[in-house]
Amino acid sequence: MADDEAEIYDGIRAEFPLTFGKQSKTQTSLEAIHNTTRRSVNNPLEKPSSTKTNDLPSLSSSSQTWLTSLCAPKNPKPNPNPEPSPADDEDGDGDVMIGPPPPPPQSEIADSDDDDGEMIGPPRPPVGSNMDDSDSDSASDSKLENRYRIPLSNEIVLKGHTKVVSALAVDHTGSRVVSGSYDYSVRMYDFQGMNSKLQSFRQLEPSEGHQVRTISWSPTADRFLCVTGSAQAKIYDRDGLTLGEFVKGDMYIRDLKNTKGHISGLTCGEWHPRTKDTILTSSEDGSLRIWDVNDFKTQKQVIKPKLARPGRIPVTTCAWDRDGKRIAGGIGDGSIQIWNLKPGWGSRPDIHVQNSHSDDITALKFSVDGRILLSRSLDGSLKVWDLRQMKDPLKVFDDLPNNYAQTNIAFSPDEQLFLTGTSVERESTTGGLLCFFDRAKLQLVSKVGISPTCSVVQCAWHPKLNQIFATAGDKSQGGTHVLYDPTLSEKGALVCVARAPRKKSIDDFEAKPVIHNPHALPLFRDQPSRKREREKTLKDPLKSHKPELPMTGPGFGGRVGASKGSLLTQYLMKQGGMIKETWMEEDPREAILKFADVAAKDPKYIAPAYAQTQPETVFAKSDSEDEEK
Repeated sequence: MADDEAEIYDGIRAEFPLTFGKQSKTQTSLEAIHNTTRRSVNNPLEKPSSTKTNDLPSLSSSSQTWLTSLCAPKNPKPNPNPEPSPADDEDGDGDVMIGPPPPPPQSEIADSDDDDGEMIGPPRPPVGSNMDDSDSDSASDSKLENRYRIPLSNEIVLKGHTKVVSALAVDHTGSRVVSGSYDYSVRMYDFQGMNSKLQSFRQLEPSEGHQVRTISWSPTADRFLCVTGSAQAKIYDRDGLTLGEFVKGDMYIRDLKNTKGHISGLTCGEWHPRTKDTILTSSEDGSLRIWDVNDFKTQKQVIKPKLARPGRIPVTTCAWDRDGKRIAGGIGDGSIQIWNLKPGWGSRPDIHVQNSHSDDITALKFSVDGRILLSRSLDGSLKVWDLRQMKDPLKVFDDLPNNYAQTNIAFSPDEQLFLTGTSVERESTTGGLLCFFDRAKLQLVSKVGISPTCSVVQCAWHPKLNQIFATAGDKSQGGTHVLYDPTLSEKGALVCVARAPRKKSIDDFEAKPVIHNPHALPLFRDQPSRKREREKTLKDPLKSHKPELPMTGPGFGGRVGASKGSLLTQYLMKQGGMIKETWMEEDPREAILKFADVAAKDPKYIAPAYAQTQPETVFAKSDSEDEEK
C-alpha cells in the first residue's frame, strides 16, 4: 500500500514544474535601485527642484519633462521625445509647447557668461522665486541636459582611498577603472565583477612614499602606465601585475641627453593614442622622454624645451594629439611648447607660446580635429587656444580655483562641451564643482556640485558608457564620483548598482588544511606554538635562570654589594684569605709602603728580569737639584 501511495505521489508531482511550491525571492525593481543612487536634493550644492512631482516616483529629468507635458491641460499632442531639435536650440522659441514654460532666450544665456553661467547646484538657492519661476528653472535645466545629454541624475562613489584621488583612467571598453591617490596607492575597480558594495578588487603601491600622479591605459587596454613622484615609471598589466620599470638616469651627468632616464620626479605621462609600444613622460628634471615599452633600459628620444636662459626648469605636464603626430608640453616658466613628430625632428619646438599662464600648467588637451588646445593652470584659469594662431587665446575662463598639480580637462564624446574641476578654497562655500563649457559659443554652460568639502581634481566623460567620472578628496578622504542617468547611460555603474551582494552560505566556508612536516628545512618549517616555546624556555638553564638581586654597599668584580655568595671567584678569594674586608679602614699610602722593604730585599718579578741587561735602574737616582741640596 505504501508503494502505491509513493507511485501516485510521484505521478502527480511529475505533472507540476520543479519550482512549484517554492517561494521565489522578491526582486527589487530597477527604478527602486536607481532611486537609492539619485543625487540628493538636500545637497547644499544642488538647486531645489520643482515640488509638483513629489508624489511621482523619482525619475530622470528627461522623464520628468515628459510626464509634466502629459499633465499640461493646453497641450493636445504631447511629444514623447523631449529632446529639442537644433532649430529650436538656436531660436529658443517653438510653435508647440513641450512641458513647462520655455527657458529664457539664448540672449539671456549669453549674458549669463558674466555671472559665470547657469548654476546646476549652487550653494545658495534662489530667494523670493514663485512656483512659475521654479518651473521655468527646472525646464531650462532639463532642456540643457537633454540638449547636451549630460548624465547628472544619479551618482555613485568608488571609495577606498584615504587622501585626495589625483589620477584616474578608464579603459576604452568601460569595464575597468584605475585610480591613484596621494596615499601612495592605486586601486582597481571592475564594473563587471563589482556589486553594490563598490569595492576594489586589487590595491597596489607602485613606489613607496611617492604620490601617484598620472595613470594612462594603452590603446589595446591590456596594460596601463603608472607615473608617481619617483623618477621611474612602471607598467602594469590589466590584472595589476608588474611588467617592468623604466631605468633611472645618472644624476651626475650634466647633459640630460646623455642620461638613460629621468633623474628627478615625474610629473606626467601618457600612452601613445595609436601605438601600443610608445610612451611619453615629463619630469622635474626639465625634459620630456619617449620610451619603448619593450626596452626599459633606455629611452628612444629626449626632448629638451626651449628656455630663455640655460638651466633646468621642470616640465609640469605633457600630452599627445589624437593621431600621435604632435606633442605638447607645459613648462615651469609658464610657456606652452609643441613639437611635430617628423623625420629629423629635434628639441626645437615648432610652436612656442611664452607667458601663456602666470603659474604652473597642470593639463593640456588636444581636440579630436586638431584645431583647439585647452590648457589648465594653477593660476585658476582655463584657456582655449587655436592651434593655427597661437599668439593669443580665443577665450580665457577665470575664477576656477585650482590647488592641485593634477587637475585636468576632458571633452564630451561629441566634443560639444569640455569640462574641468575646481578646488575648495579656505573661505569659500561653493565646494568642489564640475564646470561645463560650450566649445562653439565659448561660454560657461553649467556648474555641478560634486562635494561640499572636497576638491575636484580629475574628470573624464566616457564615450561608450556616457558616464562622467570625477575624482575628489582632501587630506582625510578621497573617492571617485560616477555620474550617470538610467535613461542615457549604458552599462558601467548601471550594472554594478543593480547587482546585489550575494549572501554567504554554509557552502562558502572553506577550511584551510594544515600540513605538518616536522622534518622540513628550517626555512620551510612551521613555527612552533607558543606553548611549546614556553616549555622549551623553562628547560633551558640560561633562559630560565632567575636574575640576581641588586646588592647594597661596596662590591667586587664590577658588582655592587658585599653578599657572601655573589660570585664564585669572590667567594673563593675570601675563603683563601686573599681578600680582606678591612681595606676601607686602612690608609692606602701605608698599605703600599709596608711592602717597600720586602720588594727591595727580595724582588720576585720585575727586578730579576732586568738584572743582566739593566743592573742599575734608570729612576734610581734623582736629577733634581733640590734633592741634592
